[in-house]
Amino acid sequence: MSIIGTSLLLATEEGGFGLNFNLLETNLINLSILIGLLVYLGRNFLGNVMAERRLKIETAIQAVEKRQQEAAAALAEQQQLLTQAQSSAAKIKAEAEARSKVVRADILAQAKQDIQRMKLDADRDLNSQREKVIKELRQKVVALAMQKVESQLRDRMDDSLQQKLINQSIVLLGGRS
Repeated sequence: MSIIGTSLLLATEEGGFGLNFNLLETNLINLSILIGLLVYLGRNFLGNVMAERRLKIETAIQAVEKRQQEAAAALAEQQQLLTQAQSSAAKIKAEAEARSKVVRADILAQAKQDIQRMKLDADRDLNSQREKVIKELRQKVVALAMQKVESQLRDRMDDSLQQKLINQSIVLLGGRS
């Protein structure tokens, strides 16, 4: 005997469960009528509920797809803006570097001019100071020479030499003695 047959036999003998083949006792007819009515009457209700549910799901899917498309479009737009911003930044950076090179060259040129001007001013000042010092030295040398000549003249000068110098000076001035 099989396992199912053995368990049916045990169940019926001990008062457990078992198969009752009496149609009237089991209400099999009533159950089939009830199930039939549920299927017939519930079909429209369940069909409407399922159709509404399906429509809601389709609407939700369409909304999600639409949002996804909008997000993709916004992402593409933002990526394009990012690319434009990066190219603008690169252009600005290149312009700034070029401008900094020009400004640096201008500053270096101005510094060279300033250095040249300072050198010229220093040379002029040096020449001026040199001329001043030379002039002062000449004046001192002349003054010292004059003092020396005067002292020598005082020591050597007598009346006859003095008369002779006066006569020579008159002759040189254009007169006769």
